[in-house]
Amino acid sequence: MELNAPMRLTSEDALLGMLFPMWQLVIAVCLIIVTVVAGHKLLMRGPSRMSRGVVVAGGAVVGVVLLGILFAIA
Repeated sequence: MELNAPMRLTSEDALLGMLFPMWQLVIAVCLIIVTVVAGHKLLMRGPSRMSRGVVVAGGAVVGVVLLGILFAIA
């Protein structure tokens, strides 16, 4: 019998396990909102100030966020 063994709180681990995907979703939603707002501002400035690379980079960010959500759900 071990008297000084470290004790793990399984209920605390279970709670964090349930909340973890929700926090990932909150972060993903915030990233999507920021990307959409930035893209909208770029589109409103017109094509003279907007390059194709910026649009591709924004699309890549949205794609990474969506992949993160899909992998978190699976």
